[in-house]
Amino acid sequence: MIASMTGFGRAEQTLDSRKVSVEIRCLNSKNIDLNARINSFFRELEPELRKTVGQQLVRGKIDLSIYMELAEGQSPTTINAAVVRSYMEQLQALEPLSPADALQMAVRMPDALKTEKESIDKTTAQAVHALVQKALADVQNHREEEGKSLAKDLGTQIKYIREQLQIVEELAPQRMEHIRERIEGNLADLQVETDQNRLEQELIFYTEKLDINEEIVRLGNHLNYFEEVMQTPESSGKKLGFIAQEIGREINTIGSKAQYAPMQKIVVLKKDALEKIKEQLLNVL
Repeated sequence: MIASMTGFGRAEQTLDSRKVSVEIRCLNSKNIDLNARINSFFRELEPELRKTVGQQLVRGKIDLSIYMELAEGQSPTTINAAVVRSYMEQLQALEPLSPADALQMAVRMPDALKTEKESIDKTTAQAVHALVQKALADVQNHREEEGKSLAKDLGTQIKYIREQLQIVEELAPQRMEHIRERIEGNLADLQVETDQNRLEQELIFYTEKLDINEEIVRLGNHLNYFEEVMQTPESSGKKLGFIAQEIGREINTIGSKAQYAPMQKIVVLKKDALEKIKEQLLNVL
């Protein structure tokens, strides 16, 4: 079934007094473009998380964000007391300073603050993976809901092109008669003698070159195939894009051969519907 590339998912949980939040945003893109903003505490999990997200979302411009909020009173950074005291002693030895001034300068020096790097235990890692899976499920649900709207609009445009194709078939006999009358009228205006048998042969040859029956059949087949692909279990925006190109090729050929104003008007209407299809396909997974 049709699925959109647009989606959003969020999940959060408190782990060891830390509130962990996962957000996944996805927009349309020709290929997969994954951007990860992950709290440094979970950085070692990034390769696995990237692989998981990429495999499940397949295509799109994806933003994966993992945030962590510490509980009140917690701090990931501590003062390196020994280093700060050493800096204060050296500063006061250079120039008499009050303890407050010396401390203010010392804490700005290198290594005055230190961050303890904690390792992620197996339980925490599994919990983060579970949060990502939950956010991914939200994204997939969002994509499927958006896909229903896309499928409805695509189906409407395909139906419209099919209706216009039926009108083209109905106009075909009138078109050929119009072309024949126009050629005969031009010859009459020239006021020259013509070999009727030769004229008939040339008219047959010329009208065969302008025959659009083959294009009508192929266009109908492409429309059928487009609808079939829309109903397949996996969404396939790229394949639908290729079929839309073939639909456009047949419509253009009919337009170039038409030489009949009512039919050319129909061709313009079909092109307009096809442009709407192509625009919507940019969002299909």
